[in-house]
Amino acid sequence: MNKVIEADFLLRGTNADFSWPRSIGVSGRKERRRILIVDNDPNTTHLVKVLLERTGRYLVVEENDAAKAHQSARNFRPDLILLDVVMPETGGGEVAARIEADPELHNTPIVFLTGLVTRAEVKSGLRVQGHPFLAKPVSIPELINAIEQHLPVCAACHVSL
Repeated sequence: MNKVIEADFLLRGTNADFSWPRSIGVSGRKERRRILIVDNDPNTTHLVKVLLERTGRYLVVEENDAAKAHQSARNFRPDLILLDVVMPETGGGEVAARIEADPELHNTPIVFLTGLVTRAEVKSGLRVQGHPFLAKPVSIPELINAIEQHLPVCAACHVSL
């Protein structure tokens, strides 16, 4: 199972427009941005965590229980949330609504991940509940581009290398 997921994340990136954006602080050290990924599939979240952290640019926390996602966000204070749309019991839309209603989290960017849309729909600029989304399976370069595009400017990132 992991090889199939890994192939989906690694091989599809060959056609993506991708460039490694700079994230160098004033001191010259790279700043790691905090990403929360919420998906009921632990294999998916773990693979994304490993691949994003391997870049040296991100600190990633996985949450596989949508009902706990809001509390995980409150505890972790992510710079951006990657959120699956379809999950058992509590869907991504409900999780996003809870986060948006929280005064301490409402400005946190959310990027939805879903298998319910096509790549053409993603490129057309459609949004889910006002948030950008990516079609699953997503390549890591495509995911990093989306993360960098939607991250707020890093005035004082949380974690330094």
